[in-house]
Amino acid sequence: MTTLYIFSGLPATGKSTLAARLSKYLGASYLRVDTIVQSLKELYGKGVSVEGYILAYRLAADNLKQGLNVIGDSCNSVLESRVEWQQAAIDAGAQYINIEVCCSNREQHRARVEDRNSPVTNLVLPSWESVNAREFHPWGSDVVSIDTANESPEQSFKNLIKLLGV
Repeated sequence: MTTLYIFSGLPATGKSTLAARLSKYLGASYLRVDTIVQSLKELYGKGVSVEGYILAYRLAADNLKQGLNVIGDSCNSVLESRVEWQQAAIDAGAQYINIEVCCSNREQHRARVEDRNSPVTNLVLPSWESVNAREFHPWGSDVVSIDTANESPEQSFKNLIKLLGV
């Protein structure tokens, strides 16, 4: 059965690094909402955000229906987006796994926010203040949690693979 791996977490926790590595490891389609939203902003203007998520859900469903595993990479910080990702998998006859990535070391997380560069052309990265102010709802359902604090990306990826059993 195909699987939608739904990543979520605040910016600079290591979410996209892990999602991209899992995509390569599994040979899965990779859908990064930041890339979709930034592309839409360049085409239609700055008032675009939710539309990027909607496109990502539809692309995920299309890929799942083709028998491909999919990695969904987004902050996915509110219940509504989580339900939509899950529904895309259900509608495609696939299973889903929710994965939350965090960095519990605040100093390390702040350094990551302030020191990183965007791999998405023209994407303006959030400030530490905006990351702290971001709405992020706690999970009320099953989620695979991984804390990347004090770990290299390689260590975090090994832990993720172990948690997922893939």
